Amino acid sequence: MKGVVGASAIAGIGSTGAAAVNTATPPTGSGGGITPFMGIERIDGPAPRGMPIIPVEIDDEGVISGRWPEVKEETVQGQTEYLAEEEIGGITYTSQWFQYCGKQTSPALLPRADQDNRFLSSEETQYEWQSELEADEPLNIEHFDDYEDWGNEIGEDGAGKPAAATWRSDGLEGGDVLNAIVMRSPRIEEAAQEDEFLEAATQDGVFAYLNVCTHFCCVPGFKVSDTAERFEDGNVIYCQCHASVYDPFTILEQSFLSFPQPDDVQLPEEGGGGGGEEEGGDGGGGH
Repeated sequence: MKGVVGASAIAGIGSTGAAAVNTATPPTGSGGGITPFMGIERIDGPAPRGMPIIPVEIDDEGVISGRWPEVKEETVQGQTEYLAEEEIGGITYTSQWFQYCGKQTSPALLPRADQDNRFLSSEETQYEWQSELEADEPLNIEHFDDYEDWGNEIGEDGAGKPAAATWRSDGLEGGDVLNAIVMRSPRIEEAAQEDEFLEAATQDGVFAYLNVCTHFCCVPGFKVSDTAERFEDGNVIYCQCHASVYDPFTILEQSFLSFPQPDDVQLPEEGGGGGGEEEGGDGGGGH
């Protein structure tokens, strides 16, 4: 079994595709720039790096949510800007982890956006077991009770039980929606006992990641394609668009050049997308 690695050496910044950047000319604007992040490992194909982890928490009723970094206020050259950033398990967790593939324009990533942090079951799931759930039903740890045995004839049974979800996307549509995979895995449960970051960012073997391929921004899948069995033991994330492959059970520190949030991104309207402290941008979209 391949081990899970946390807080390892910074990986190289990517090279090809839509995620390619010129590291000599970092972007200007609110947020953006060289961004260390914790993500699953890219093990094959053209993707330049892994996909970012979303730290999770589970409430007393078993509802699974993604943690949003603590919002901080800064004054830069007389202008107020907002930062979503905090330390988790010895790692600096920031909203910039998710600012790629156009997601930097989503109101969901504005630091002060008062969005629903629960993971909601996606109606666009490819997992048959999720058909028993209502669309937008909050995912609960009870939905993963059979995680040690679950399988769908792709890869080995018991590696992990996945669910497709949306996160912080109430009232949003199209490219503004944040799609995620939530999974419960014995491998993560075991690894978290010896890793400070995983202990803090996962719970009872439950972890999540933003499901947006870092190559050309497609939506890859875990246990949704027989083609994945050509790689490792089939228990990999495979992007059918351009054959990028990721290992969801190896989580390590990487880096990339995140894009800044445009200054005209507005907080979701109150009542439509969870509301915000105020409508409109304030010139500092935050980091």
